[in-house]
Amino acid sequence: MEEKYGKIIENHQGELGSLISILEDIQEKYHYLPGDALRTVAQKTGYPMVDIYGVATFYKAFSLRPQGKHLVSVCVGTACHVRSSPAIVDEFTRQLGLKPGETSADKEFTLETVNCLGTCALGPIVMADGHYFSNVKRTDVRKIIQEITSGVHEEGSLRDENVFPVEVYCPYCNQKLMDVNNCIQDYPSILLSGSVNGTQGWVRMSGLYGNSFAEAEHQMPPDTEVVFSCPNCQTRFQEESSCMVCGSPMVPLAFKGGGSLLVCERWGCGNRVINLNSNGSPEKTENISQEQLTGN
Repeated sequence: MEEKYGKIIENHQGELGSLISILEDIQEKYHYLPGDALRTVAQKTGYPMVDIYGVATFYKAFSLRPQGKHLVSVCVGTACHVRSSPAIVDEFTRQLGLKPGETSADKEFTLETVNCLGTCALGPIVMADGHYFSNVKRTDVRKIIQEITSGVHEEGSLRDENVFPVEVYCPYCNQKLMDVNNCIQDYPSILLSGSVNGTQGWVRMSGLYGNSFAEAEHQMPPDTEVVFSCPNCQTRFQEESSCMVCGSPMVPLAFKGGGSLLVCERWGCGNRVINLNSNGSPEKTENISQEQLTGN
């Protein structure tokens, strides 16, 4: 078994946050986390099995059950539900012959429902093989299935114009907050410092606006408010507004040229909002275009 997973583990030796990276690579290769893989990771890295299992069950990106080659996730959270996402689930069920939670006999498809994909304003949302599809209608389901089975998406491509990469800076020291060495979905992640009850560590979140994925050095209990600060100057980001989803503080990360990305401090909320009238400091700036945000 060591030979089976040893190369993956070896590739991440000495990396900060290597456990999550190891599990991501195993999940990508086998489409789930086999029990013998978790035991091998524990043996080779020295991480306690209880910690490995905790990470594997905490992050929704991981699965302990075999999944199909193509994973289709349909959001049924409140915002998507009121926009008829149950009808989208029904249509996937009809066309794939699967109920939520099931995998096809040929291991080609897994269908699941989730409570939130972090892009509530664009619902109904479907995520298929890591690609976001917004404002989905029943008539879109067949096209989505055809796109993911035909491989029409190139690696790292984005279908939805509302999901695009951003580049943010600390509003206090002006240092870039992008981590090019630890990408999420093939784009540089946003690196912050996060503190909960006096325990501080790194926090990385997706650099794609419209993608709410986040990971942390230490396991974060859901619904915990995290104090975010700059990993360079250590300045704590100050609350600019309250989250419209959960009511927790939203802190600003500055865009070059003006505007900011507001990030909710409640772990698991995932709400992020672009504010073109703020640069993360008391001074206001003029609106900027999406081209300026994305660098196009």
